[in-house]
Amino acid sequence: MAETVRIEPGAYEQLAEVARAKHLTITAALTEAVKAYRTEMLMKQMSEYYLALQADPVAWAEELAERALWDRTNLDGLGDL
Repeated sequence: MAETVRIEPGAYEQLAEVARAKHLTITAALTEAVKAYRTEMLMKQMSEYYLALQADPVAWAEELAERALWDRTNLDGLGDL
């Protein structure tokens, strides 16, 4: 279901420019822009989470210990599939 969204004229012109450059409809260009922005937000949140985790010596030690356990799964004798 399509929705109507109001954007500033300058933003619309930039969106139209992107759409033309990528040979997309304006709707498709906007959809891609929203996906990219959401990905950027998630990556920032993840980075902040890991910085907080690293700032806590006990939690960071637990993280490293868990990673070491997962690293051992490569020694299961199955080889690379």
